[in-house]
Amino acid sequence: MNTCPRPVARTVWSSADVDTSDAFAYWADVICDTFVGVAVRPAPGAAFEGRIEHSVLDGIGFAELTAGPQQVARTPRLIGRDHEDVLLANIQLRGRGRLEQSGRVALLAPGTIAFVDSTRPYALDFDDDFSQLVVKVPVSRLAHRSPAGAAGVELGASGPGRVIADFLVGLNRLQGRDAGAAAALLPHAVDLLDTGLAWAAGSAPPEASAAALTRERIHRFVRRHATDPSLDAAGVAAGCGISRRTMYRALAAYGESLTELIRRLRVSHAQRLVRSHPERPLAAVAHACGFGGEAQLHRAFRTVTGMTPGAYRAGRPGAR
Repeated sequence: MNTCPRPVARTVWSSADVDTSDAFAYWADVICDTFVGVAVRPAPGAAFEGRIEHSVLDGIGFAELTAGPQQVARTPRLIGRDHEDVLLANIQLRGRGRLEQSGRVALLAPGTIAFVDSTRPYALDFDDDFSQLVVKVPVSRLAHRSPAGAAGVELGASGPGRVIADFLVGLNRLQGRDAGAAAALLPHAVDLLDTGLAWAAGSAPPEASAAALTRERIHRFVRRHATDPSLDAAGVAAGCGISRRTMYRALAAYGESLTELIRRLRVSHAQRLVRSHPERPLAAVAHACGFGGEAQLHRAFRTVTGMTPGAYRAGRPGAR
């Protein structure tokens, strides 16, 4: 019997749930737990109000927040405490703000999307009430694995940047109605963010080299098929419509190999499964991620992360 997928579970935090005197301290804790460790200061004057609706879809976080004036800062000390390396895509829905990172200033207006690199200090200022959708993506899921070039850059409220923002906003809403459709569209959202990062970093097509475009196509195909245990060089090349020689050349131009790429993406998927399903046997995790068995998972996991799956599960690094 066919059943409709259940909506993705959402968690709601609101300052209205605590005493007024504790509202901002509560808010600061929620911000750190939802995104990354930051220092948050309220604007002087009126009582603070804030609300976040948060969900996670296959390891990608979606948080829609509405809040009063505040300042947010991520410092080197706070960066040192975190284990995560993530991209935050901030889509401004209402109100205005200012992002400063890597010597750049992004002005946030409704419809804009700005990129934040969690590994670098940044500051956010909001002088009035505002709303945002923040999409949190592990950098390991992105083809452009160093978002530093796009940090502190915004894509405007018109043109292609708005298309990316609208897609992500629509996907966030879809999760509450049709989890299956949302999950099917998620890889396209990651691809769009990759493209947006390239534009923000100034390396967007059409300026990008042929090798860069080919590499991006390879990354997209492998991300979608990494859990297929039969995935090999011939299948990737055929799926991308290129020769194996062209494929190897495009990856080598960036110091990559196909074996390393497949292994990294499978391990990334295994990390998500180990975190979200700690009771699942490692043999089942290996099968779900495309590995030939538990021993192969163990070797790949140690190569990529420096620890065994069991140690990762016991320590749950990055979990708050």
